[in-house]
Amino acid sequence: MTLLDVEAVRHAYDEAVFDDVSLSLEAGETLAIIGPSGVGKTTLLRLLALFERPDAGTVSYGGRDAWAVPESRRLAMRRSVGMVFQEASLFDASARRNAEYGLRVRQSWPERLKRSAAELVGRTNGTGEAAMEALDVVGLDGKATQNARSLSGGEAQRVAFARALAYDPDVLLLDEPTSDLDPRNTAVLERAIDEARKRGIGIAIATHDMHQAERIADRVAVLLGKEIIEIGPTKRLFEEPRDERTRKFIEGELVY
Repeated sequence: MTLLDVEAVRHAYDEAVFDDVSLSLEAGETLAIIGPSGVGKTTLLRLLALFERPDAGTVSYGGRDAWAVPESRRLAMRRSVGMVFQEASLFDASARRNAEYGLRVRQSWPERLKRSAAELVGRTNGTGEAAMEALDVVGLDGKATQNARSLSGGEAQRVAFARALAYDPDVLLLDEPTSDLDPRNTAVLERAIDEARKRGIGIAIATHDMHQAERIADRVAVLLGKEIIEIGPTKRLFEEPRDERTRKFIEGELVY
């Protein structure tokens, strides 16, 4: 099932970032977006997350153009998307409270009131159960009560991932989530990404680490020269790229 569909997107700040970008994301798929630093990978994820509106083209969820529907409907689309940034930004609270945050802010006021009432009479564990499950996925359930700001950098990034995973999004966007992490924390997060994929979540990850793309991605998109020059199954793209620029980039040549 196609969760996200991008068609002929153009976007510019002082100058064009993208001239023509098209891609799709399926349920239970991991799509890696690779390209040199500064090519616009983060900007592309922000467009997918509906943080920014493209100058032209469409970003569609569930077959509907996100910028052609009422704001209430677009808000519902945003609530179905989780994003993890390159640097974790956590609150001065426990790891569990941080993991609960996404669940709380994405509820409507009626949902929040209903859940709060249920918690008071003990009919449900509320957001806590989902948060603990997400912390377990990233191997931090044993540190649920520890202040998140006392965790290591790698552990903090794992909490940020748990926060996005806890509310069970349809789409998960990851912006270089392991770029500053040691091998152990990287391995834990890659296992968590695989777990999210198995749950049917569609995952798009921007990464400069081509070995990581080979390890975890079902498909790879190559972003160069203000467009996606090639997109395809991971093994085929790395072993038999169809665009000469893709081959040069994979082999470490400077390509813009």
